Amino acid sequence: MRRRRPAPPALVAVAVVGMAFVALPLAGLLARAPWGRAAELVASGAVLTALRLSLVVSSAAAVLALVLGLPIAWLLARADFPGRAVVRALVLLPVVLPPVVGGVGLLAALGRRGLVGAALEGMGIRLAFTTAGAVLAATFVSLPLVVLAAEAGLRALDPRLEDAAATLGASPWYTLRRVTLPLLRPQVGAGLVLAWARALGEFGATITFAGNLRGRTQTLPLAVYELLQTDPDGAIAVSLVLVGLSVGVLVALRGRWLALG
Repeated sequence: MRRRRPAPPALVAVAVVGMAFVALPLAGLLARAPWGRAAELVASGAVLTALRLSLVVSSAAAVLALVLGLPIAWLLARADFPGRAVVRALVLLPVVLPPVVGGVGLLAALGRRGLVGAALEGMGIRLAFTTAGAVLAATFVSLPLVVLAAEAGLRALDPRLEDAAATLGASPWYTLRRVTLPLLRPQVGAGLVLAWARALGEFGATITFAGNLRGRTQTLPLAVYELLQTDPDGAIAVSLVLVGLSVGVLVALRGRWLALG
């Protein structure tokens, strides 16, 4: 067993400051939380409606990100084609792109007068400022997380296992279903949970592309933004709900962070 070396005191001091910096906002929420009214504030009709919509939107976005992200990850990890680096950069762009810019881009592409949205409008399909639009906005920002996790898993997978299945007569589709995907379960699970969490906390792209319409597109982060202007105590109480959900995600992923490397 490798013996752990003591860390330099200066390094420990900086690490403690960094951890305190991260923990400080949570401490502020806990200190300012209206504990006496928290249940009443969280149980209000508007908040419960936003919570239900958030769960629907984030779950649908995570599934859609998985359906779209797995094939992309497979191509990036296994296929050799011109411009692969450019494709990877485009797919991962939402990770570094300001979400509000993503929302403006979605409007330009899928809005009523957008690049594709105008044709969809002619067919009676409207996406902007609808629940479906909120799902698409959340999918846009969460898709790269699935791609990153699945691609990392595919690159770490021993190709001899798939070669053995092919040698025994398994078709590519059978090998994918019975060999590759089961071996990728930890990475795919981690990517799915991360995508769900990212979709749950999405704000900028959603409010820009889907708006802030109660019962239709107002998710919990948007509800917090609205409450902050009229009821700060309510905003803190709902923020703690989001903190609790985020902690739940971290607990679910407790042993899987290294699987993403």
